[in-house]
Amino acid sequence: MSNQPQYSDCVVVETTKNPKFSVIWLHGLGADGHDFEPIVSQFKFSAELQAAGIRFIFPHAATMPVTINGGMPMRAWYDIRGMDLRRDQDQEGIFNSATRINALLDQEISMGRSAGQLVLAGFSQGGAMALHAGLRYEHRLAGIMALSCYLLFPEQIDELQNAATTGMEVFVGHGIHDPVVPFSVGKKAAKQLRGLGYQVEWHPYPAPHSVYPEEIADIGRWLSRVF
Repeated sequence: MSNQPQYSDCVVVETTKNPKFSVIWLHGLGADGHDFEPIVSQFKFSAELQAAGIRFIFPHAATMPVTINGGMPMRAWYDIRGMDLRRDQDQEGIFNSATRINALLDQEISMGRSAGQLVLAGFSQGGAMALHAGLRYEHRLAGIMALSCYLLFPEQIDELQNAATTGMEVFVGHGIHDPVVPFSVGKKAAKQLRGLGYQVEWHPYPAPHSVYPEEIADIGRWLSRVF
């Protein structure tokens, strides 16, 4: 039997043969695992990280009807039923996606990675899932990268005082001119996580709902540091 990991419904990009580290990166609503694939070649890492290498795993979310978009089927980590992030959250969809994300993390560990060699990342809805799953995971990851997103179930903030993960590195980036996910909710999430003891690196950017070129440079530096 092959000892290579099997990735169902994922795009996988490796920066070197037999990379030492892994980043699981979740796309936003309506996109797919190919969305951030081109960014890999744009990162500039430290010489040490370049030599060690990273396996980037970009899962495709399941296709489901999304209420806020008139019930149109699209790839989504959970249904979005309205603009109020405090109400009517799709608990079942969030739970199902978290289960899948945990399975991907578990698989990397089963292949010989330590949790400290893994980063969970995401953009927009994917970033919300990265925070939700990564902060509740049973092992402390190298870090979480949360881009243009928000905290799911903000009223349950005390649940994030997870003894296994408190103090973990968290990169939070958000565009000041974001018309989709308000800048204020990203900034508030960073503040709340810092208050709970997480090592938050907060970056505002003069950008809309997108990954800004300066943000790509900051992510490369952050990954070089946490790995």
